[in-house]
Amino acid sequence: MPDTFRALVVDKKDQEFSVKVNELSFGDLQEGEVLIRVHYSGINYKDSLAAHPDGKIIREYPAIPGIDLAGVVVSSDDPQFREGDEVIATSYEIGVSHFGGYSEYARIPGKWIVPLPEGLSLKEAMIIGTAGFTAALSVQRLEKNNLTPENGKVLVTGATGGVGSFAVSILASLGYEVEASTGKDAEHDYLKKLGADTVISREEVYDGELNPIRKQKWAAAVDPVGGEPLASLLTQIQYGGSVAVSGLTGGTELPTSVIPFILRNINLLGIDSVNCPMETRVKTWQRFANDIKPANLEEFVAEEVSLEQLPDVLPKLLKGQVSGRMIVKVKHGDGSGPVKKSPNSPVF
Repeated sequence: MPDTFRALVVDKKDQEFSVKVNELSFGDLQEGEVLIRVHYSGINYKDSLAAHPDGKIIREYPAIPGIDLAGVVVSSDDPQFREGDEVIATSYEIGVSHFGGYSEYARIPGKWIVPLPEGLSLKEAMIIGTAGFTAALSVQRLEKNNLTPENGKVLVTGATGGVGSFAVSILASLGYEVEASTGKDAEHDYLKKLGADTVISREEVYDGELNPIRKQKWAAAVDPVGGEPLASLLTQIQYGGSVAVSGLTGGTELPTSVIPFILRNINLLGIDSVNCPMETRVKTWQRFANDIKPANLEEFVAEEVSLEQLPDVLPKLLKGQVSGRMIVKVKHGDGSGPVKKSPNSPVF
């Protein structure tokens, strides 16, 4: 096995910005107790921002993006993990201030790692990825706030995106009547295959005008959009209902009033997948293995790409050109085997 491996590196020096695959040594990796041979990663909105010169995601250059990964443990100083263990690592500082999944190898702190549950493959874990994990957190939070299928229709906004598409599927599998909102007319059949009962245009949620209160339409909503569309959505939630928000593609400002909160007793629930407690992480991944893994999981894959394709593919999410999940298959130049020692790799 060679002393070097491939990784997608983003770098910014003065006015020069680059996104390219480089050869690295193990000594280039940051500290962490567990060395993982990465098999798959995912492409998320955050990853696309990381590959943009003004994305404001990367904290220090050079960096390796990829906020989630799945692979096999090569070596570990953490007693929880042993060589050969299949594992998942998502969020925390991965792909932001700590080198991420767009690399043949990643060195990750043990406290950020989840054992792959029996019933999930490494590829399935990254088809689900941060997007599916966030969708599951959203649905679970709504249920903790008393949502049941008997309450009425549940809206999913941004439904063709990663979080939205998984939310549609998870809610449908749990017996909810799902209404999906999208700005992509060509994707209605796709959303119905995922389990949406009805599909509406995003203008039916937000027509460009904000009113203090509107007709009650939905028992709850999963919203990865935010911004003014969320402000409009809040005015249309039924009495006692909730909205789980996890995204900001529609903007960070929320120009709303207290009226729907105090007249209709609604709840706005923030969903954080970055610093989510490990106990919740393990239980949520186990739920995918047990009861909420979509039967049509492969249908979520819009495209499977290599490291070399990433510089061309990453901008697609920022341009709204992707429906579903894009995953990265990290190929290795040779077979498996022990990591060869390098004079630049003191950890080994």
